[in-house]
Amino acid sequence: MGAQRATFAAAALILGGGGLVAVNVYASATESGSAGAPGQANPSNQTWSGAGTIDCPDVGSKLAEVPQQARADVDKELALLDQQVSEAYARMTSEQQAKAQDADFVQNAILGPLKEKRGAVIDRIKTGFKNAGAEAPNSLDALATCTAVPADPTQNNAGGQNGNGQQQNNNGGQQGGQQGGGQQGGGQQGGGASAVSGPVAADFVDITTLQPNVPQKPGSGGNASTGTFTSSCGVNANKKFNTDNVIVAPGVTNGAHHLHDYVGNQSNDAFATNDDLAKAATTCQNQGDKSTYYWPVLRVQDGTQEFDADKNGGGLEGNVGKVLQAKQAQIEFIGNPQSKVVEMPTFLRIITGDAKAFTNGPANANAHWSCTGFEDKVQLTDKYPICPQGSSVVRSFAFQSCWDGQNIDSANHRTHVAFADANGNCAGGFKAIPQLTMRLVYDVPTPTLENGQVKNPYAVDGFPEQVHKAITDHDDFINVFDASLMREMVDCINAGRQCGDGAGGGAGGGTGDNGGAGGNGGTGGNGSTGGNGGAGTGEPSPSPDASSGGSDATASATPTDTQTAQPPAGTPGTTEPTRGGQTTGTGTGTGHTVVVPKADTSPSAAASDTAAAPQGGAHEHPGSEATHRPQTPAAGADTPSTQATAQDTSPAGSQSQSQSQTEPQAVTGDLADTGTNLWPAAAGGVLVIAGLVLLRRIRRGSV
Repeated sequence: MGAQRATFAAAALILGGGGLVAVNVYASATESGSAGAPGQANPSNQTWSGAGTIDCPDVGSKLAEVPQQARADVDKELALLDQQVSEAYARMTSEQQAKAQDADFVQNAILGPLKEKRGAVIDRIKTGFKNAGAEAPNSLDALATCTAVPADPTQNNAGGQNGNGQQQNNNGGQQGGQQGGGQQGGGQQGGGASAVSGPVAADFVDITTLQPNVPQKPGSGGNASTGTFTSSCGVNANKKFNTDNVIVAPGVTNGAHHLHDYVGNQSNDAFATNDDLAKAATTCQNQGDKSTYYWPVLRVQDGTQEFDADKNGGGLEGNVGKVLQAKQAQIEFIGNPQSKVVEMPTFLRIITGDAKAFTNGPANANAHWSCTGFEDKVQLTDKYPICPQGSSVVRSFAFQSCWDGQNIDSANHRTHVAFADANGNCAGGFKAIPQLTMRLVYDVPTPTLENGQVKNPYAVDGFPEQVHKAITDHDDFINVFDASLMREMVDCINAGRQCGDGAGGGAGGGTGDNGGAGGNGGTGGNGSTGGNGGAGTGEPSPSPDASSGGSDATASATPTDTQTAQPPAGTPGTTEPTRGGQTTGTGTGTGHTVVVPKADTSPSAAASDTAAAPQGGAHEHPGSEATHRPQTPAAGADTPSTQATAQDTSPAGSQSQSQSQTEPQAVTGDLADTGTNLWPAAAGGVLVIAGLVLLRRIRRGSV
């Protein structure tokens, strides 16, 4: 009886163990290896069911010149292209079952109809040109077709977000697409119309692990304008938000498809006219500055149900989580290193950065991310920094500083302004104007990276298909200074003085957002005399960033747009390639640490990053804030691009310098992951072995 029971036990061990092995192997195969399964590439069909995002050609960049009488209609048509892409992307991320069952679903049910809709819009644009007595570019018809960018199943975030990474797309480029397949961070999907998409672990890097990548800024010429003019306009304590963009989509509600912070002018929405802006209230302390300054909000994806969780531009388009208010929003106008500056025309519009750099490529990207205490050492364009304890996240912007001398805007919102060349010169008949620089400082809950996943990530709001990439950060400005204050600014900058609210305590009388005299900080602040507001009753100075001197004094990154020389060749750990010739640098002259985000140069052949999209053709810019290809006539376009250096030792991976591999993969597929995924099979194997050993002993005993 004992031998019989032992035999039954051995058989049970063998059968049970074998069953565990079989079930686990089958589950693994169907999870990651079946043809057409979500998140798994199909080499024979790039428009397979697991596509991570949608890449559309840039229609707006082909419209450098549009007849004046056709511009309003063309702007609305371009905004409609944005809406179509947003809707197609939402469907692509929500139709999980259909994609799993049909590998051609994305192509047939999403991309095909999208092409037809885009073709109809392009036809109407061409008709608008014809009615205005002009001819539209012949290349427009070819821009109707969009492609699906496959996702990488290895990049999955905790909390239910299926953040998928990168594969090579149809155009031969590389980009990291993410497909949101669930709720982010245990929380919010925003009404269920569109799944949360990005960011993923590979989008973050511990800034303390990076080598300095900020080279020295070149010196100024003898005719330089070295002064500064600051304007304290608050941090949007009034909570003026909307998802419009009056520059690129006038008259179109939700033209931005993401939420904007506004400071300064309080009448900015999609329907604001120049007269509306001129008559508006302002949060700026100096009431002569009614300019509008606006940028996409920063959120932490912590599951918070914000006021826009069920609205377009918010949760319905993947922009979810708690909206973070900047603790500082420093606005400063600076001079030119080679010449005096001239007055900006009233209602001049400037957009810097590219809201669609993920799919458009880096040519117009001008994002800069860092941490307080690191701004003069490390600047990131395609990564979100993880800052050490006591350090704050910083977003920096430097706007174009050369103007064509005639136009306050252009059809593609780019060609009327330009970046200076590598030496700071405005060429091609362009004139130097005061350069707007902005610095936004945030206290951000620190995201954590574990096993290739990120918990509670923060991200900039963006178009849904841009999957919240850091490189898509951008900033917008309309000049509504009164004439006398603009003259005062120019005289101050040309004379090499430090003026405005940040010099000597600032002007009192700000309304609403900014409070009374004192404004945005204590003494010191931005490095100029008086800092970013005198001692007063306005917004308190968050220590240490705006206190007297402060630990942030050497990290107050006021950007300029001149370019530095290339770092020595062979510097190890190069991970932050320049975007269209941009680089970063430090400098002196006004007491500032200076970031040099971009010069007017051709994109480097190797300039690719997490957002580097296919470079084989134009990409979509329907009504986005800053996605048009540069059409700048200024000289310096042949200036060699430079490359900043940083050593990425992030837990999320390391970045390759090659064009074919542009985004670091999350740490997955290692021994720890393999053990986690296959432990049932291993346990089954142990049971089988135990059963065989027991059976052998029984046979020996019976002999």
